[in-house]
Amino acid sequence: MTPTPKLQRKLIQAVAETVIRHAGELTALDQAIGDGDHGLNMKRGFEAVLADLDRTSMQPTGEALKAVGMALVMKVGGASGPLYGTLFMSLGKALPADVTVAGLADAFAAATDAVKARGKSDAGSKTMLDVLVPLLQVLRSGGGDMAERLRACATESAAATIPMKATRGRASFLGERSIGHMDPGARSSELIVHAILDVIRDETA
Repeated sequence: MTPTPKLQRKLIQAVAETVIRHAGELTALDQAIGDGDHGLNMKRGFEAVLADLDRTSMQPTGEALKAVGMALVMKVGGASGPLYGTLFMSLGKALPADVTVAGLADAFAAATDAVKARGKSDAGSKTMLDVLVPLLQVLRSGGGDMAERLRACATESAAATIPMKATRGRASFLGERSIGHMDPGARSSELIVHAILDVIRDETA
């Protein structure tokens, strides 16, 4: 199913507003193990997304995703901009015109691989990939109650970064001291997934 412009607008708006609303929380998480700017940077990026929402939401889904990614690359500082920008742009490039679960899984796999390459990282390093990789596994598994399993996966995977020792990114400089804190990129990925699923739930209720 390909999203209508109306649904596309709701999805983009929900993701942007959710991240902006949680900017303080994301900043606090990043202050514990990073540069302390993840929340502010993501807020700036998604404010730019909202500013162009009318135009973006009317584009084909793949092009809309690429536009979101480009806005994040241009406006978000630090590592988050290139990584989230790569995620959205790669997803938009790989997404088929007629969206199916299988097609979405293939596109998400391509986008996740692009993030791995951009960040020279993988799951287990205490990054956003610790949410993205498990989500891909759920998408690949198919079956019913997909939304519930994706939601649970995002929450559990983000929480699972708390006991990890960071081996990539700024947090890796802390070594053992990075243990005991949730990765801010994992948390922002969780928030984005929940925002998308909330809109889909409300639209199909």
